[in-house]
Amino acid sequence: MCVRLCINCPSEDFSAMAQELNNLTLSGDQKLDEQLNKWLEWDGNLKTRSDILQLAKSEKWDTLRCRLCNRISFGTAGLRGEMRAGFDSMNELVVVQTAQGLCAYIKEQYPDKSIWSERGIVIGYDARHNSKRFAELSAFVFLANGFRVYLFKRFVATPFVPFTIKQRNCLAGVQVTASHNPKQDNGYKVYWSNGAQIITPHDSGIHKFILQNLQPQGDVWNTNETTLWKNELLIDPYDIVAPAYYAALLSTIPEKLVKANAESPIRFTYTAMHGVGYPYVEEAFKKVNLQPVIPVVEQVEPDPEFPTTPMPNPEEGKQSLDLSIKTATEHKSQIILANDPDADRLAVAEISENNKYKLFNGNEVGALLAWWSIELHKINEPNFPLSNCVMIASTVSSKILKSMAAVDGFTAYETLTGFKWMGNKAIEEESAGRKVLFAFEEAIGFMVSTNVLDKDGVSAAAHVATMANYLRAEKNLTLQQKLQEIYNTYGYHTSNCSYVLCHDQEIITRVFNRLRTFDNGKPNTYPTSILNGEFEIQDVRDLTTGYDSSAADKRATLPVSSSSQMITFTFKNGLVVTLRTSGTEPKMKYYAEMCGKPEDKQWDKLTATLNRMVEAIVNDFYEPEKNNLRRKAAD
Repeated sequence: MCVRLCINCPSEDFSAMAQELNNLTLSGDQKLDEQLNKWLEWDGNLKTRSDILQLAKSEKWDTLRCRLCNRISFGTAGLRGEMRAGFDSMNELVVVQTAQGLCAYIKEQYPDKSIWSERGIVIGYDARHNSKRFAELSAFVFLANGFRVYLFKRFVATPFVPFTIKQRNCLAGVQVTASHNPKQDNGYKVYWSNGAQIITPHDSGIHKFILQNLQPQGDVWNTNETTLWKNELLIDPYDIVAPAYYAALLSTIPEKLVKANAESPIRFTYTAMHGVGYPYVEEAFKKVNLQPVIPVVEQVEPDPEFPTTPMPNPEEGKQSLDLSIKTATEHKSQIILANDPDADRLAVAEISENNKYKLFNGNEVGALLAWWSIELHKINEPNFPLSNCVMIASTVSSKILKSMAAVDGFTAYETLTGFKWMGNKAIEEESAGRKVLFAFEEAIGFMVSTNVLDKDGVSAAAHVATMANYLRAEKNLTLQQKLQEIYNTYGYHTSNCSYVLCHDQEIITRVFNRLRTFDNGKPNTYPTSILNGEFEIQDVRDLTTGYDSSAADKRATLPVSSSSQMITFTFKNGLVVTLRTSGTEPKMKYYAEMCGKPEDKQWDKLTATLNRMVEAIVNDFYEPEKNNLRRKAAD
């Protein structure tokens, strides 16, 4: 089979590449050889093209088959994967193909050519390796198709991309980021014209158009920063968008609280986790009159190597916040705020009476910010009834919003996991005339107001700090004490959320299929109890198959996806646990919560029961030892 040499090779590399190709022996596998031929023809990056060529020369056919005969999947999370050569990974060729498919899909959805250059698309990127290059290649694709492109010239916090869509009325947005994943990963996060992440049917539509537009078009491989910025349709939106973003944040905080922020004695330690967050949080604090944060110096500057935290995810707990705790202790700082590398998530810790830092989980911060959102609403709009207000949480998050809604009279909604669902639900509710105050997910994602229709770690940091100041000044309470008050009012909610690691998709499938065919392989038969019948299961909802034992017709009401695993067990004693796979990491997660009633004050007993049940659920349902699953390391 003939292998064609890519005509985009720089002249100095042409002879060497041609000679290597002439001596190349192919595999004899027609599909693999076709894919190899396409890669060597299309890829204009010397490094990744050479990597594939060297694998072929070494006859690493199994490796090549994995890299070239599989394709990284595009879904509601966009793309995320390891950066390396191959159609199954993140690299320049895959990014160009994705941008071409996205561009073609937008053109189909918005066939009026005049609005392509009028409304355009916004593209941002974080500080990871190759993020800027991926963003520039994407910009070239859209510019070549007559689109106006708002391309940030600097690293940008992810929330700025959906905010820009709304502020500039863009047709779509892209943020190049892998969020909190390890350094070898990158991703491609896509937002629609409504300012929220894409959901069905846009994900499948974009995927279809990617497959129809795989061959790179135009002079894409010769584009660079200098030539790119000569195009009059290319604009850096930062100076337009940043003031609007901070003004929108300021508008959510009452003027008297902004004034009071300057008087607070509370000091805040902050870490950007080697990501982009520091300048954005620094400016947010300045705008709402907060004292400057105390930065974790070792982690404040963007560094794609993440040298002090190989897992740059504040959700991992104290193991990822050692330097933050050290800095806070040295400066006698009462509260720690931590963004993940693209600054859309926020972790919070507070000094306790024993001089150790209490790290709040996402459900606890969600409860605090839900209360805070009500407090802000009462101050800002005292005549707007709570009965016409809405709060939203994902189905794996705490049920605290439902408990609060039962007392306070607002409406609490539950969606599938992810802000793509919550953001679109918020749009739906506001279109119906209701006011959305807050949305959250237990994975430390928070949306205070609808200024940004996605989780926003920058605004959340400013709100947590202002809330802490307000509680200290007005009520002489710490965050921990306020959380106790919330539980006393609405009922104690205690959760246990974690994961086991699994890199083998066959094992994952086997684990979940066993749970849904539990009675000798019969479909829709699930475990009925744990711990030898001590705790009985009342209902089962399977959002992979659509089965729901609690429904009259046995059909789930939330959207079903056969491409992901998700089963929820509700026990007769009130414990609810959801088992699901992660869409971006090799994890099988579990989210368990015990919800007490306001009159039930035996909190320690509820927590002990929860933890005992979770241990049994993980052991019996996931079978970690039998399946060689690695548990999350203890904090």
